[in-house]
Amino acid sequence: MPLLLRCSPAASPPLLPRRRSGSLLSAAPPGRRPLLPAAAGRVVLGCGLVTLDYLATVDAYPRPDDKIRSGELQVSGGGNAGNALTGAARLGLNTRLISKVANDEIGGTVLSELKEARIDISHVIRCNASNHVYIEKVVRFLMVETQHLYMSLLISKRYPPMIPSDLRMSSLSAALQDVSLLYLDGYSDEMALAVAKQADQMKIPILVDAEPERTREELGALLSLASYIVCNGKFPEKWTSIPSIPSALLEILLQYPRACFAVVTLGENGCMMLERGKDGENYETEPVDIENVAESLRLKVDKDDIVPTCVSSKFMRLTARGSGNIFARLLIGTAESIPASELVDTTGCGDAFIGAVLHGRHQM
Repeated sequence: MPLLLRCSPAASPPLLPRRRSGSLLSAAPPGRRPLLPAAAGRVVLGCGLVTLDYLATVDAYPRPDDKIRSGELQVSGGGNAGNALTGAARLGLNTRLISKVANDEIGGTVLSELKEARIDISHVIRCNASNHVYIEKVVRFLMVETQHLYMSLLISKRYPPMIPSDLRMSSLSAALQDVSLLYLDGYSDEMALAVAKQADQMKIPILVDAEPERTREELGALLSLASYIVCNGKFPEKWTSIPSIPSALLEILLQYPRACFAVVTLGENGCMMLERGKDGENYETEPVDIENVAESLRLKVDKDDIVPTCVSSKFMRLTARGSGNIFARLLIGTAESIPASELVDTTGCGDAFIGAVLHGRHQM
C-alpha cells in the first residue's frame, strides 16, 4: 500500500497538483449522496483551523538523507474546524465558521471548498499575508506497517495568528446570532476564549475538542466553560495523570462541573463516554467503582459484531480510587470493523467523529 505524505504548502509543489476527491472537504465519494438537506432554524458555529494540504504518494517512508520519487500529488482542504463542520453540514446541519485565511489564491481555494460544503464563511477573516493560509505549518505522515495505518502529526508555529482584535464585537455578535451550539477546536486559544465567553453570556452550549498537544494555559479556561468535551485516547491521562481512561474521565468531570459529558475516541476500539446525570443530588446510594462498571460493560460488547453498537450502564453514583464521586452513567461505543484493504487515509477521522457528535447534540 502506498504511503501518503501530507504537508502544508510552504513552497511551490514539485509536481502538478491534482484536486483530491476523497477528502472530507472535497466532493463525497462516488455513489454516496454528498449532502443532506440543511435543517431549518438554528446554527452550529465552529471556530478554529482550516488548511490546504498537499498529499504526495510514495512507496515507502523516507529514511534520513533518502531521495525518493512521489507517485502523484493531491491537494485537499482540511483542518480540524473545516473537517468537523463539513461532516456536520453533510449530515444536514446549518454550519458557520470563524477562522482566518490569507487573501490570496490558497485562501480562496480553502474558502471555495468550504462554500461548496454549504458552510457559512461570511465571518472568516481574510488578511493580506501573501502565500499563507491560516494554517499550522503542518507535515502529516501516514505510515503503513503490515496491515495497520499509522499517522504522526508534526506542528510548528502557525502564521498569521488569529487574535480577538481580528473580529469586532459587532461581528462576533452577528456570528453568534441564532447559534444553538458552539464548537471550538482549541487552535488560536485567545480567539477561542473570547468567542467562548461571549457565547457563555448568551447561554449557548460549548463543545471543546481537547487535544493532548494543548497546554493548561491554552485549554484550561476553555474547558471551564465547556458543556461537552471530546478528546482522543491520549488526552485523559496527560490531563489528569491517571492511566485508566474511565477513572480519568471521572476526574475530568469532577474538575469541570459544567461539562455534561466527556467522550474519548479510541480508534478501532470505538469510544467511551461518561455522561453526567441531572438528579444525582437526590440519589443516595453507595458509590460504585467506575473501573468495575467499565469492565462489566466490556464483557457485554460483542467483539464479533461488525456493526457499531453501544452498551451503557444505568445512572448511578460513580467513584474512583482517591477521587470524589458523581452521578453519571458510562457508555462504550464500538467502531465499524473495516477491512485493512479498504483503509487509505485515517486523517480527519476524529474531526468526522466530532461532526457526528455535533449532529447528535443538535438533534437533542
